[in-house]
Amino acid sequence: MKVKIRGLSRLWRIEIISISILLVLAAFSQWAFAYPPAVGIVGKAKNCLSCHVSNGPWKDDETTIIDILDQGTKKSLKQPDGSFLIEVKRGEIKTVLTVIGRSKADKGESPYRNAWLYVDPRTVESTSLSKFAPGWDVNLPMSCRIVGDNLEGYEGAKITVLPMAIRPTDAAQDAELTLQVMLTKGESVKGNAQEGMVGNYFERKVKLKVAD
Repeated sequence: MKVKIRGLSRLWRIEIISISILLVLAAFSQWAFAYPPAVGIVGKAKNCLSCHVSNGPWKDDETTIIDILDQGTKKSLKQPDGSFLIEVKRGEIKTVLTVIGRSKADKGESPYRNAWLYVDPRTVESTSLSKFAPGWDVNLPMSCRIVGDNLEGYEGAKITVLPMAIRPTDAAQDAELTLQVMLTKGESVKGNAQEGMVGNYFERKVKLKVAD
C-alpha cells in the first residue's frame, strides 16, 4: 500500500508540473502555436499538419519505428490491426515507453528531433488543458525530443524513447486516442512553421481499456 501511495504522489507531482508548463505555453500562445500544445490546447488545430507540412524523406512505414512498449516487460502493445492496446486496472499505474524513429535499415539522413502527442479527438474542441482521455491520469502525453536514445531490441536504430505513466480513475472509461507523430530536421521559420523545417507526419490508433 505504501508503494502505491508513493507512486500516485509522484504521478500527481508530475501532473502539476506538466499543467504548469501548459499554462505558460497558453499565456504565450502566439509563440507556442507551432508546437504540440497547439493541437487543441493553445489552439483548435486537430493535428500537427495545421501548422507544419509533411515533406520529409521519412514517409515510408517500412523503416519508420512507432511503437508503444510495456516498460516492465519491454513487449510491444501493438495489435494485429496496427493499433495499440493499453490495458490498466482501475486505480493502478501503468508505465509504457513511446519509441519513435528510424530503423537501422535506413541508411539515409536521419531525423534530428521527434515530436508526439496522445490526444482524444473528442477533447480537441473542449476548453480543458488536457486532451488525453477524460478520467485517465497521465504524466507525459506529449513531448519533443532529440534523436539518440538507446533501447534493447532497437540496436542501431535512430530513436527517441520516453516513459508515460497512466492511471484510470473511478471516472475512466474505455477510450480511443490518436498518437500524432512528426519526425523532423531543421528549424521552422519564426512566424511560418511551414518553412525551414522538413518533417513527416504519422498517426496511430491507441485504445485504452479499463480492467476492473
